[in-house]
Amino acid sequence: MEQERRSTGKRKGVWMPFLSGLTGAVVGGACVLFMYTGDIAPSIGQTQSDNTKNVTTAQENSKNNTVKTLPVSTSSSTKDVSSMVEKALPSVVGVNNYQAPSSLSGSGSNEQEAGSGSGVIYKKSGNKAYVVTNHHVVEGANKLEVKLNEGTTLSAKLLGSDQWLDLAVLEIDGSKVKSVANLGNSDAVKAGEQAIAIGNPLGYLEGSVTQGIISSKERDLPVDIDQDGQEDFTAQVIQTDASINPGNSGGPLLNANGEVIGINSSKIAQEEVEGIGFSIPINTAKPIIETLVKQGEIKRPQMGIVPQSLNQIPTASRQHVLNLPDTVQNGAVVLNVEAGSPAEKAGLQNYDVITELDGKEIDTAASLREYIFKHQAGDHITVTYYRDGQKASAELTLEDVSK
Repeated sequence: MEQERRSTGKRKGVWMPFLSGLTGAVVGGACVLFMYTGDIAPSIGQTQSDNTKNVTTAQENSKNNTVKTLPVSTSSSTKDVSSMVEKALPSVVGVNNYQAPSSLSGSGSNEQEAGSGSGVIYKKSGNKAYVVTNHHVVEGANKLEVKLNEGTTLSAKLLGSDQWLDLAVLEIDGSKVKSVANLGNSDAVKAGEQAIAIGNPLGYLEGSVTQGIISSKERDLPVDIDQDGQEDFTAQVIQTDASINPGNSGGPLLNANGEVIGINSSKIAQEEVEGIGFSIPINTAKPIIETLVKQGEIKRPQMGIVPQSLNQIPTASRQHVLNLPDTVQNGAVVLNVEAGSPAEKAGLQNYDVITELDGKEIDTAASLREYIFKHQAGDHITVTYYRDGQKASAELTLEDVSK
């Protein structure tokens, strides 16, 4: 499958001592892990290998030029759709990511276009306008530009981004902006309803429109943030069969009324798979967007540990390194406890295996994060864990961390 996002900030030196004795811990699972999309299209003239930092694979585009027909909803007439699209198009933009070449790393005056994605203008206030896009579209940029639908290119300022939900907000000069998108209610969408994606596929097909349906209103998507083959987080997304290609990232998913119900983010890219794309629900995105504008970052509560899913650990290591009883099959292994963290203050140690938080069963590292992220800094939680085969518990107070 397409590995859809490059690594960001993996901790070095934390994993190796423990994992060196756990060779084969990461095995092929039944679920597909996503690193969000490789939807950043390479700049014109670049080959795929020239842009491996930003585009992992786009084999579905490069192997042939066959045009495949997408399912079309009949709930609205073609005239209705074209009229709606005409109104929505001015709020959809291209986002260009410029980075310093590796040989000139650190030089801010020699940026080259590394890739491009899409975005949507969702607000205008005074002489400023605001664009929402994906984190992975703007990641690593030395300079960002936004290209309006009518062709004007504007400098863009990154106000903030969030890698966990793959969202980012840009600020641009609002004097050239004539239209902003209408934000809808993603909670109200239903499977089978019409869905329309607008974006900048391949980096130069600006304003491309694709049509399909909502395949699933609420899909749990396992996400691999650091590309180590393990699930780090579970995102709740909208699934659609409207075509989403490299360069569509950050563009809007619209309903039949032309309202933005999602921000396109990822897809499954396998030869045998067609029409499985994912969009961040706009109701999920709204509070993140507002916080990024006000604070420039998202602060989430943390325990101060590096967890790994117990099901990634070989049976022999569970028995001889972790000394777990056979009855413990699921949980999150503590690989590292950060100095001064809530976990250290609560007495947690490396190789403890967390099985419950506040009495709620913890199956994986992803479920641990999901539970923690639903809380706030200052909240008290009870941690149930195993150490050397003995069950124990501890109380800790969550703290904020910007990530």
